[in-house]
Amino acid sequence: MPDDTMTRWTVSVSKQTDRRVRTFLAERGMKKGDLSKFIEDAVRRRVLEQTIEQARGGFDDMAASDAEALIDDAVAWARQEKRRKRA
Repeated sequence: MPDDTMTRWTVSVSKQTDRRVRTFLAERGMKKGDLSKFIEDAVRRRVLEQTIEQARGGFDDMAASDAEALIDDAVAWARQEKRRKRA
């Protein structure tokens, strides 16, 4: 029965990259199936990095003190929401 939470990708990488990644995984005791997990983790991290870079770019023209105040407000809101959901 297929897993509806998964999507199959077809990707192409250089032979050198393939060897390096498979060697890296093998040296750490990982198996063939761990390649998918490794790629998913790498993609998530890269998307997060690019999202953070984009968000930071939106604050380039903002004074540091204003940015800090905005961050403080957001953290306070998130904590309040977390407490509210626990109650």
